[in-house]
Amino acid sequence: MSKVPLTARGAEKLREELQRLKTVERPRIIQAIAEAREHGDLKENAEYHAAREQQSFVEGRIQEIEGKLSNAQVIDPAAVNAQGKVIFGATVDLVDEDSGKEVTYQIVGEDEADIKQGLVSVNSPIARALIGKEEGDLVTVQAPGGEREYEIVEVRYS
Repeated sequence: MSKVPLTARGAEKLREELQRLKTVERPRIIQAIAEAREHGDLKENAEYHAAREQQSFVEGRIQEIEGKLSNAQVIDPAAVNAQGKVIFGATVDLVDEDSGKEVTYQIVGEDEADIKQGLVSVNSPIARALIGKEEGDLVTVQAPGGEREYEIVEVRYS
């Protein structure tokens, strides 16, 4: 399986979620199943079936996170000699050439992406357009609403 790029913060969030699922959610669901079993007939026991469904979801998520963490390649952009180029993990300040609006994005792994927080997936059109570019470069992004042009104002590696 191929490596999954993650920032240190993204890997830590996954570890925290995994810990919570294993130490809080899993025991809670096991308790709910035990209580539902005490109610008798399992065929018509909605609480039991709901708890089992929840257990299935949690166990699946645990496996998914463990798989991602085992294949994770944690990248610290500050440790990479990028020489001013946009790389994975970099924070990029842009100016929309049409509107003059300034935006800031950090290029992160797919699981970390949250556009509302300015975190864009490395696989997104904007990240693909930015990777390898430098401050002062103009980039054209193929967005769902059409082409957008941005100027790279600053690249940071924090």
